Amino acid sequence: MAGLRKGHCYNRITRPYTRHSRVKAKSYIKAFPSNKIVRFEMGNPNKKFEYEVGLVATNAHQIRHNALESSRQIINRRLYNELGHKGYHLKLLTYPHHVLRENKILGGAHADRLQTGMAHSFGKPIGLAAQVYQGTIIFTTKVDQEGLNVAKKALSLSKPRMPGKYAIEIKKIEL
Repeated sequence: MAGLRKGHCYNRITRPYTRHSRVKAKSYIKAFPSNKIVRFEMGNPNKKFEYEVGLVATNAHQIRHNALESSRQIINRRLYNELGHKGYHLKLLTYPHHVLRENKILGGAHADRLQTGMAHSFGKPIGLAAQVYQGTIIFTTKVDQEGLNVAKKALSLSKPRMPGKYAIEIKKIEL
């Protein structure tokens, strides 16, 4: 079994090939893969916090749903362990709408030749991706003054798990 292709195969935003068939049913994606993101909001949403720390994309790219879930887990675990379940509010703001498709290509057993495949093949759906552009906020964390450094560290730990480049923005919330 081959598993997932590398993330750089899907991180560029390009319009996918759309099949137009005389048979109307063949022009649609029949089934979506399920979204791997478990929760979009964690922590304490009711408390008024002093600061909002955000992870902002600095270039346009696509982020697969498994990368978003992995980043969410690492941020949430760090905040929960350091601040407790009432000391922060974490929110994932992007949603993976874009369906990723793949045309399966066979490789020979002796690796002397590869199948060339078809031009403009429609492919089978293999995953979902969120398309983000420059300035898009991916995660926001609301914390108090004592949790500010913890939030910055947690968001910076999630950067290597996602494609693209990111910046951390801090805003003081007016109460």
